[in-house]
Amino acid sequence: MLRKAFLLVSGNAFGSALLLVRNLIIARLVSPEDYGIASTFAVAMSIVEMLSYLGLNQMIVVDRDGDDPHVQKAMQGFQVLRGVTSSLVLFAIAIPYARFLGVEHVAWAYQVIAFIPLVNGLQHFDMHRLKRHLNFRPWIVTQAIPPLVSVLALWPLALLYGDYRIMLVSLFIQSGAMVLLSHLMAERRYALNFDFALIRRATVFGWPLLLNGVLLFGVFNGERLIVGRELGMSQLAVFSMAITLTLTPTLVLAGATQSLFLPQLTASRDREESFRWYGTAAVEAGLAIGVVLVLGIVLLGGPVIHLLLGPKYVSILDILVPMSVMQAVRVAKTGGSTVALAKERSGNAAAGNLIRVLSLPVSWYAVIRTGDVLTVIHIALAAEVVGYLVSVRLAAKRTGLPLSPLLLPSALSALACAAALFEAHYYPPQTGLVAQLGWTRWFVAFFCLAALFSMSALRGYLWRRLRLG
Repeated sequence: MLRKAFLLVSGNAFGSALLLVRNLIIARLVSPEDYGIASTFAVAMSIVEMLSYLGLNQMIVVDRDGDDPHVQKAMQGFQVLRGVTSSLVLFAIAIPYARFLGVEHVAWAYQVIAFIPLVNGLQHFDMHRLKRHLNFRPWIVTQAIPPLVSVLALWPLALLYGDYRIMLVSLFIQSGAMVLLSHLMAERRYALNFDFALIRRATVFGWPLLLNGVLLFGVFNGERLIVGRELGMSQLAVFSMAITLTLTPTLVLAGATQSLFLPQLTASRDREESFRWYGTAAVEAGLAIGVVLVLGIVLLGGPVIHLLLGPKYVSILDILVPMSVMQAVRVAKTGGSTVALAKERSGNAAAGNLIRVLSLPVSWYAVIRTGDVLTVIHIALAAEVVGYLVSVRLAAKRTGLPLSPLLLPSALSALACAAALFEAHYYPPQTGLVAQLGWTRWFVAFFCLAALFSMSALRGYLWRRLRLG
């Protein structure tokens, strides 16, 4: 099992690292304003994702009949319908979206992007179904290889274009490669079935995830839209890059953690003691991801940013640590959501994200009044803290997850994050390695390591997996 966990993390990390490399290369190739425009392409895609996400890939893992070929065909048929609908919606909103951001001259690009959801709708669901049997290889391949193809395509694209169009074409290349590989790695023959009874069942399962998709759009992109509209594309480029650098590792590890814990939680949901132990370890895993992120940014963030991006994005250093703390609290919520999802309580994630979305009007007002991006991050951080508390409390109420083992890890993680914010306020990250490793940063390291050591269920889980191989 530990080997499978390593493959999950390394495979997903490889794909996400390549996407990060792609973004860094494009940021180096084009002006900050063009990179700001390129970053809005992902936001446009997220708009239609939030309007059509029903968690079909998760349902085929947790549903008792998910291994049935008929159910898989119905899910694939539903995915095609979802892709067609998403494409139509994105094409319809392309011009209003460009006007909202003040970039009407690139409205055509948003219309072109509208075809990507149509391509994604043709993916084969075997890569998700096989997770039920802890066979993650097809999923890992479809996550790792397409980003590699898109990165390799950057050189010829850079010869053809010198602006945001590099990102536009690379997104199409990645999407097409993912769909092609999902079919090549499948065990079953691809077929569609429009079973409306199963579609209704999938909708019942997925509507809380659809709601959460709307909320996640606000979580991941709400502040980006605010910054882009009010402060312009150059400021958006810096803000988006800070999000990308701190969000990417948390998404990689959180996704791998859910893929690892969800099948085991689902298998043990009728064994109360085992379920509680797995559940506690899952929540602690979310906390651990956040703590490790904060520790890495505090110790090495400045030199790494300077190495990757150069002086063009030096202003990222002013918001890097607060952004990492905000992402740390955000990823901590995923543990409670995974525990609830294992008992088919898919609304838990939406409740945890609602607080963050409700904070967006406050963030918008703050940007208009102050023009300060840092204030926006602090508002989002406060909302995420409340969201974490809501998520864990609901998981305890709906699944019987014990809260007492989580008190010390949560408290020490909070102290680690508070120490990082305090230290960054008085001693902001520097580009030099010697300056970056000042004595005050070791206090932050102490609290981070203490928080990790307190996570006894996660330590026991990892030790057991290590012994079992």
